[in-house]
Amino acid sequence: MNTYFLEQLITASNAMLMDNDSLAADNYPSELAPCVLTIGNFDGVHLGHQAMLAQVRTIANESNLSSAVMIFEPQPREFFSPNTAPARLTNLAEKQSLLAEHGVETLIVVSFDSDFRALSAKAFADLLALQLNVQALVLGDDFRFGHDRIGDSQFLRDYGLQVINLHTVTDTNHNDSDYSHNGNDNSGVANDTAELNAAERISSTRVRDLLLAGDINAANKLLGRDYTITGLVVSGDKIGRTLDFPTANIDLARIKPALHGIFAVDVVALDDKGEVIADGLSQFATNGQSGVAGLQPHSLFGTASIGTRPSVDKPHEWRLEVHFPQLQADLYDQTLQVRFLHFLHGERHYNGLEALKAGIHNDVADLLVWRQQQLD
Repeated sequence: MNTYFLEQLITASNAMLMDNDSLAADNYPSELAPCVLTIGNFDGVHLGHQAMLAQVRTIANESNLSSAVMIFEPQPREFFSPNTAPARLTNLAEKQSLLAEHGVETLIVVSFDSDFRALSAKAFADLLALQLNVQALVLGDDFRFGHDRIGDSQFLRDYGLQVINLHTVTDTNHNDSDYSHNGNDNSGVANDTAELNAAERISSTRVRDLLLAGDINAANKLLGRDYTITGLVVSGDKIGRTLDFPTANIDLARIKPALHGIFAVDVVALDDKGEVIADGLSQFATNGQSGVAGLQPHSLFGTASIGTRPSVDKPHEWRLEVHFPQLQADLYDQTLQVRFLHFLHGERHYNGLEALKAGIHNDVADLLVWRQQQLD
């Protein structure tokens, strides 16, 4: 999958028009291949998103076009109100990986800022058709755009673009592949109230709510996979070492995470291409302390704390810290993928470091018992 930033695509395109090769970066083509495009946040790349991506691929293949996705960084609500925006399910790197897995050929990342927000619906349609070579779009029924808020599917049809509206994807119809091509009554959208009550719409909000409640299994069903967080091991404040529970501090690369508390996790190391390294964590082991085997191949079992660490007086600093029982290793600068298996309890406040140490000891013991139960 090729990833482009919209500003650089436009710069390269304008440079070629001016015959000024020095302005056009080699990695940014002056014109994208004719494509079928879908647009959105794609936070989590859940089953609803996957249905939309499947339609993009189908139509692209039928029409001999490229498949493309446009996303926004930051997500719009993070731009308008960063302190109250929804927690992120996936950061940009995680989205890139998931979208590539689902066959997207081109990813266009738009910097959502004041200039982009100021675009009119007409200017945005011009951008799609004239600079991004969009031939058709696959959109949700609630898609709106333009500072004037007049942009919708019908606006794009009137402009001259083909627009396909996807059915609302629910718990019971996420395997359906039907779509509505040109109707302006949203005939492909499930509007019946009784139907929607019986089968809720699959959404990022639902996934967030389930993760926050610790219902990992239900969240995974909506995602179509196990929920994971991927990040680089960075330097922390080393409090865990003083408590005899050293942890790997994993960069979240988001304002705040979607789940909080104490969890059992499986962790693998990834290479520069995002591939799992065979026995990747064990190769860093020293002094014969090689860790406890995880439940998936090439993984180690860990106990994770994700939140603001109320016992350490860090109320606004979100952390993902993983302790690996029976492992001694230097994991700094390694990219780890953390798969959340089991929710133990929410964050707790302990009165002093000794109480915190005792609490961690009990959590690790309980989660190791849980692991053994999965193997019995």
